[in-house]
Amino acid sequence: MRRLVVTENITLDGVVSPIGDWFDPSTTDDELAAVNQRNGAGSDALVLGRTTYEEFAGFWPHQQGEVSAYLDQVAKYVVSSSLDKADWQNTTILRGPLEDEIAALKATDGQDITVTGSATLVRSLIPTGLVDLFRLFVYPVVQGHGTRLFEEHSLRLEPVRAQTFASGVVLLEYAYSG
Repeated sequence: MRRLVVTENITLDGVVSPIGDWFDPSTTDDELAAVNQRNGAGSDALVLGRTTYEEFAGFWPHQQGEVSAYLDQVAKYVVSSSLDKADWQNTTILRGPLEDEIAALKATDGQDITVTGSATLVRSLIPTGLVDLFRLFVYPVVQGHGTRLFEEHSLRLEPVRAQTFASGVVLLEYAYSG
């Protein structure tokens, strides 16, 4: 069975909405870029909520480089009941019950399935128990307000990995333990 991996850029106080300039995807940190590249190589499917999909589809197809190339070719699944069509190549809209759709996707052959951005979707996935790993890139910023990833749920997590980067970002990986 494939793993469902939630990958988020997040502030020290748990905010995932990029208010202000705390998250800059163009920031150069070679070590961080290498980790992101390895993570991408281990994932052949991306699950997004509608809003994140629309943001990505409006930006990434017009960019150059490895990230753009990866996002163009990877299988993308958009969880939405309101999106009429998805024109970005390799995109499928998931309209069924969330738990059923994700469980069916996890049961297929392949590598990790990554969920990124999509805070509302992630918060809906947490109580299903389908998330296997939380991969959090913690930025050294306290936002004070904005969309938080963990608002409503109590979770037991097992630490898997921690890594600090020259940019001050800390990667924390936690397995869901129930």
